[in-house]
Amino acid sequence: MKIVIFGAGGIGGYFGARLAAAGCEVHFIARGAHLDAIRKNGLRVQSQLGDLHINPALATDNPDDVGIADVVMLMVKLYDTENAARAMAPMVGPATMVVSFQNGVTASDVLVDAFGRDRVIGGTTNIGVKITEPGQIDHTGTMAKITFGELDGSLTKRTKALLAAFEKAGCDAELSADITASLWAKFIFLSTLSGITSLYRQPIGPIRDDPEKWQKFRHAMEETYAVAIARGVTLAPDLVEQRLEFVCGLPAEMNSSMCFDLMAGKRLELPWLSGAVADMGRQLAVETPTHDEFVAALTDFIDGD
Repeated sequence: MKIVIFGAGGIGGYFGARLAAAGCEVHFIARGAHLDAIRKNGLRVQSQLGDLHINPALATDNPDDVGIADVVMLMVKLYDTENAARAMAPMVGPATMVVSFQNGVTASDVLVDAFGRDRVIGGTTNIGVKITEPGQIDHTGTMAKITFGELDGSLTKRTKALLAAFEKAGCDAELSADITASLWAKFIFLSTLSGITSLYRQPIGPIRDDPEKWQKFRHAMEETYAVAIARGVTLAPDLVEQRLEFVCGLPAEMNSSMCFDLMAGKRLELPWLSGAVADMGRQLAVETPTHDEFVAALTDFIDGD
């Protein structure tokens, strides 16, 4: 299977490396010093689930060099989605499957507009990873779940083939019959984690240990859940409790990519995370005071240094 990882950052680099090690033809679309390091020394992954060194790795910044792929996995930051969709076009043929594994709940709409609904599936991940230096990705803890599925909920030959590739790579992969619900279940957690860790500039451990901050975490999750229900998404009644229990099991050092970006002076995905919750809440007459607080506190940092 010929797979393109469009955005070989922490998430893309991790899962792409696993697939490459298992024998897939994986092309990494990267840029800058990270691309240079991958070309020179390969891609390294440090993980409690097993370290990897993919060398040589197929890496480029020019999609025209790759040709038509079986699968293109979009893993760029949300603010780059539309530009990435345009850049991906040379790699997308009539039978190419295109899937976003980005944060948020809106990326699939951009891909459908660009390539048509028949080519697009939905996807989400739960993993803590970051680039610690060019060419080096570190995985925090042991959580590394990847979920995907057809937008209409059907189980197809192409999604089963992708599942088999991930399973061969030793990944914790799931083929979802309701990817919209899966995306929102992740979004309820991620919109909250990104907002509160960035607000306090802290990982999850100190937030869990502080009753006031932990209560704020709960309130933010409840707000995103209420927005999802108002939009007609089918979710379990006890999903917030499930998510809170999940967060209690995370390593204390677990942080959000947005908090890492904030502390590094980089651009933030805030408008597509807490900002999206607040915007949808206003449209649906659902109050979102906690996410409004996150937006107000972080808006000045959206564009980075």
